[in-house]
Amino acid sequence: MLEQIKGKLVVSCQALENEPLHSPFIMAKMALAAALGGASGIRANSVVDIEAIKQEVALPVIGIIKRNYANCDVFITATMREIDELMRAAPEMIALDATNRPRPGGETLEHLVRQIRQTYPHLLLMADTASVEEAVIAQQLGFDCVGTTLYGYTAQTKGHSLPDNDCAQLKAVLAAVSIPVIAEGNVDTPERAARCLALGAHAVVVGGAITRPQQITQRFIDALNSPAS
Repeated sequence: MLEQIKGKLVVSCQALENEPLHSPFIMAKMALAAALGGASGIRANSVVDIEAIKQEVALPVIGIIKRNYANCDVFITATMREIDELMRAAPEMIALDATNRPRPGGETLEHLVRQIRQTYPHLLLMADTASVEEAVIAQQLGFDCVGTTLYGYTAQTKGHSLPDNDCAQLKAVLAAVSIPVIAEGNVDTPERAARCLALGAHAVVVGGAITRPQQITQRFIDALNSPAS
């Protein structure tokens, strides 16, 4: 899969239960629209969505399961339970939270990765990180690629993602690791996506700017309501 998406766009087709587009049928059609527009991969949440998407398009899928655990901030593919569930849908890659935050049940990221490698030795793993240090650790643990997915979404990095002066976080991660780096998180314009690739990102993932119309609408509303410059 990494070769298929190299230098290209992956579209994140996700809608949570409280969002109006929450439906496997709708996400599959969103993936089809992305494919027709030229996307080279899809990122999707939940087994049912991935199964529906795979029936609609032939693009490789980065699979995740978002699940809340009590007293825990880690919710993207947090445990082996989510890995086993996702493998029923056979995504080409699975992404998981690789931040340094405490995990459900006190499990370490190292232990989880070891379990995954023993059970599914050929599975590609993407590390969703928020810091350069986490990206370095992910490389040491044997992840196949790292993403800047959670930069700006953890307590330590909240509020830092925008503005990110000319993709400073991406540049820092690229300088720190040798495995492929996938630019993801607040890539909200075509120009920014192109800049990420120009800087050396292996691929770029775009979600809300393409597939979440309520967020897109809100951006327009905010601009219309802002004082004229």
